[in-house]
Amino acid sequence: MNPDQLRFAGSHEWVSDGNPATVGISHFAQDQLGDVVFVELPKVGTTLTAGSPFGSVESVKTVSDLYAPISGRVTAVNEALVSTPELVNSSPYDAGWLIKLEPTGDLAAELGALKDRASYEAGAGH
Repeated sequence: MNPDQLRFAGSHEWVSDGNPATVGISHFAQDQLGDVVFVELPKVGTTLTAGSPFGSVESVKTVSDLYAPISGRVTAVNEALVSTPELVNSSPYDAGWLIKLEPTGDLAAELGALKDRASYEAGAGH
């Protein structure tokens, strides 16, 4: 995914505009976490509300909750992360994606509440 085409939450998750929408964590977030050793994700079919927790990422430094950037129903989880969680570090915008969602809320409004890459990175301390 091209990060310039994604929307970012203040909690460091990104989302693509689409159906399904793909969700992951930003390069900044994975860099702050350090080496990711475990990822906990929801089951397919789970309904999420924007801003609600949906899983966690465990690194050698800490465990961080993951928050849904938009509302939706989980249509896929990245099964590769079970055996290779370090994909979150090496490829946060491609192979390290977390979940795919079928949007269920007001997608335009929810995306509008998120930041573009430049605004996100300015606020993230880059």
